[in-house]
Amino acid sequence: MVDKKKVREGVKLMLEGMGEDPKREGLKDTPERVARMYEELLFGMEEEAADHLSRTFTVEEEDMVLEKNIAFASICEHHLMPFFGKAHIAYIPDGKVVGLSKLARTVEVFGRRLQMQERMTGQIADAIMDELDCAGVMVMLEAEHTCMTMRGVKKPGSSTVTLAVRGTFEGDDELQRRFFEMVKI
Repeated sequence: MVDKKKVREGVKLMLEGMGEDPKREGLKDTPERVARMYEELLFGMEEEAADHLSRTFTVEEEDMVLEKNIAFASICEHHLMPFFGKAHIAYIPDGKVVGLSKLARTVEVFGRRLQMQERMTGQIADAIMDELDCAGVMVMLEAEHTCMTMRGVKKPGSSTVTLAVRGTFEGDDELQRRFFEMVKI
């Protein structure tokens, strides 16, 4: 849970540390605005993926289900700067499926935290694997990190791609190839 009072105090100290006057007109409400922003951006700390993945539907089909291009934004825990991109999620049902919006909500749960993309990718895959008890899952995240594009090496347009492979996707080159082909379409 975001402690808005502590965030306000921290932002005021940060502004002072930058040589700014937190009482000047343009900055006087900034600590409150930043506290509200972090409360909104980090709401995933209050949620569990299981809350979204628990409602399932029985199916006989056992072919791949793919939801791609799920937009997400997160905050890098190293620099407190945003990273944003797209998630692609495929799973092989084992008797049950989940509503497609629930996959997007699962991405939100893990994205709306202080995060590392590498960890987030695995968390999404593990939650789907555990909650759906599916045969396999594959998750790919593609993201632009503003700590790479705005500061440091300043390389706009660069992207980071991470992959998590679980269950039947592991070691099945044909299944993985189908995933990558479907993501490209």
